[in-house]
Amino acid sequence: MPTFAYQAVDNGGKRTRGVANAASPGALTRTLEDRGLLVLDVAESSAGAAGGGRWFKFGRRREVLEVTRALSALLPVGMPLARALDAASGVAVGEVKAAIQDVRERVERGDTMSAALANHPSLFSPLYVGLVRAGERSGDLDAAFARLATQLERDELLRGRVTSAAIYPLILATAGTAAVLLLMFFVLPRFVTLLEGSGAKLPASTSIMLGVSHVLRRFWPLLLVIPTAGAIAAAWVRTTAEGARAWSLALLTIPAVRTLREYALAARFARLVGVLLGGGAPLLTALDDTVESLADPIARDDAIRIRTAVRDGSSLRAAVAAGTLFPPLLAQLIGVGEDAGELRTFLLKSADIFEERTERATQRLATVAEPLMIVIFGAIVGFVALSLLQAIYGINANSFK
Repeated sequence: MPTFAYQAVDNGGKRTRGVANAASPGALTRTLEDRGLLVLDVAESSAGAAGGGRWFKFGRRREVLEVTRALSALLPVGMPLARALDAASGVAVGEVKAAIQDVRERVERGDTMSAALANHPSLFSPLYVGLVRAGERSGDLDAAFARLATQLERDELLRGRVTSAAIYPLILATAGTAAVLLLMFFVLPRFVTLLEGSGAKLPASTSIMLGVSHVLRRFWPLLLVIPTAGAIAAAWVRTTAEGARAWSLALLTIPAVRTLREYALAARFARLVGVLLGGGAPLLTALDDTVESLADPIARDDAIRIRTAVRDGSSLRAAVAAGTLFPPLLAQLIGVGEDAGELRTFLLKSADIFEERTERATQRLATVAEPLMIVIFGAIVGFVALSLLQAIYGINANSFK
């Protein structure tokens, strides 16, 4: 059951804070009101967001997409927002359904849609909230959800293609690692007694291999430190701003990954600004919302720099070109759009180009990784087999002397 943090005021006017488990924020609100408290705010606690919201996103992403599609279809026909939310909640289950119902209750109490969505950061990303906020400002919430549905479908398609390209290298890495560990822990120990009791001088390669096997078998509990450290590092990256920044910097320092990351961030920036401009927002407002909608801390810092430069009178092209994060092609396309008076069109075209390049770069990286891993693990297995054959041949040769 989700955990929520709440703020309330009792009958004496004393403000209280607390954390409680409930099926939904609305259910917790009703429980607190039954106790005579006036509820000021209910939101997911950090523990709940970190535990459930960040680790099990795949199925919920699909449900959020279905809810967004439903809203993009219901709002244009004139259905009131609260009724549309109630109807859209029918396509979701579990936590997503409870969140949509809570959003409906907040909207009925007078909250804005974007503020209600922001209370569920594990389900609705900064991009989602930012586009809804832009739709509210322009008075065109219907179009905002239509753009959101299109964007989420595009993101899901790109994510699926990238994942598909990475599956086979991951399988190769897992199978290769398992094969090497099987040799070191189970196959080699069976030859140790035979080889050491033969009295023959072992080849240097065999001695090295047996030494490595002995160390691994003696200190095997230390191998458990690797996945444990990986899990701790992943939690640090996902739950802290410092971890997210460190991970983003690490990705940008790896030569093969840097280009891929730059393409992806350029596509995200261009898509956000283009979509927000399409909602009727002025450029500075679109950049403000883009800063709030970017999840990557390095990209967010660069967006802040670009926004400051544009506010000081620079063109968007010059502001983007002054940085080192985005590829030069982005600034060139933005410049063409500014000269032609079609900035939004060229931003969206830029996003299409860089998303396509991201997909192609991922496929190239996966294509190179596959034979590279085959060669690496093949060389390890070949070295083990050759070492054993050399030792066995040495024993047989000595038996004939």
